[in-house]
Amino acid sequence: MDIKQYMTDVGMRARRASRAMAKADTAAKNRALSLIAAAIRREAPALRAANEKDMDAARASGMVPALLDRLALSDKTIATMAEGLEQIAALADPIGEISNMKYRPTGIQVGQMRVPLGVIGIIYEARPNVTVDAAGLCIKSGNATILRGGSEAIHCNQALAALVKEGLAGAGLPADAVQIVETTDRAAVGELITMPQYVDVIVPRGGKGLIERLMRESKVPMIKHLDGICHVYIDGGADVAKALAIGFNAKCHRYGTCNTMETLLVARAVAAQVLPGLAELYAGKEVELRCDTEAAQILAGYPHLAAATEEDWSTEYLAPVLAIKVVDGMDEAIEHINTYSSQHTDAIVTEDYSRAMRFLREVDSASVLVNASTRFADGFEYGLGAEIGISNDKLHARGPVGLEGLTSLKYVVFGHGEVRQ
Repeated sequence: MDIKQYMTDVGMRARRASRAMAKADTAAKNRALSLIAAAIRREAPALRAANEKDMDAARASGMVPALLDRLALSDKTIATMAEGLEQIAALADPIGEISNMKYRPTGIQVGQMRVPLGVIGIIYEARPNVTVDAAGLCIKSGNATILRGGSEAIHCNQALAALVKEGLAGAGLPADAVQIVETTDRAAVGELITMPQYVDVIVPRGGKGLIERLMRESKVPMIKHLDGICHVYIDGGADVAKALAIGFNAKCHRYGTCNTMETLLVARAVAAQVLPGLAELYAGKEVELRCDTEAAQILAGYPHLAAATEEDWSTEYLAPVLAIKVVDGMDEAIEHINTYSSQHTDAIVTEDYSRAMRFLREVDSASVLVNASTRFADGFEYGLGAEIGISNDKLHARGPVGLEGLTSLKYVVFGHGEVRQ
């Protein structure tokens, strides 16, 4: 296969489809989403079978547990994909919305209209659910998309892509609005990220190595985050029961996600009260605890302890490993987070309203939570229907990126025959 020519053809078809999608009405887009959701439920056994082929190959290749977890497609995951599409269909269509209309002294009215970005290239690893989430969000926001999933999920992604195309055709929308890159050749990624004439935005969903490569080589703007070094700070004013529940869930609900807690900070005033209970919960999951000196003294005798190093404070483990530090209080906690955080998601557990509000103001992350697990930092949980990714950048989109993050604004002007003097 001539990869360059193949990707050029994909890009050209996507650009043509993007123009049709930009003018598609809401009813047609919602119809496509509903049809895809129904097809996913109908074909659940076939999707599980395709996924099992991918899982067998991944296990044979020695894929690490965190990536195997992302690759697996359970009955619950399939149901969630379909439900996510239906939630997207139920959301208001942002395209064409006009806001901020103001009269100018000249008599003209100036406002802004929300419009699609155009063509969105999505590059992802070991996450077949991204195929559906991305397709759904791009369809509803009037964009075309080029999906380049990892070779490890090729069978499942192809099965899902066929269902997406079925839904598009049933709604009278162009099949090329959602295209799966059929080749697993890595050269296809290099072409996709250097085609600004066809692709408007790249969204990477994968490991640090992939994203670092794209940051070096891409000629197309990206919506991305590099790391998910997330913190939970248990304040001196915390409710202990909440602290135990949140501290356990944030780490142990799933290890391989970007919103999993990697560092636990505990105020000295409650450390001796909170840490032993958490250590018992973590021991049940065989979580390795990498502790600073003070935390290690409190937890002496508990299993799976190790001394924390400087490197631990800036490590995304994606594994049953947790760094723990005892801090003097709010000042030290915020300083530590703003020094080591990847600006993804950070949480405080406290019953003190003033300290909670200060934490919200001063922690410079895309999602900041009070008395809730970091695992909630997700487009589905935030009511976006689904997410195309999470951005910890500060331009265009920040945090979970849903429909609005896949649009832009253009100025619109209404006049009555005015001319500039």
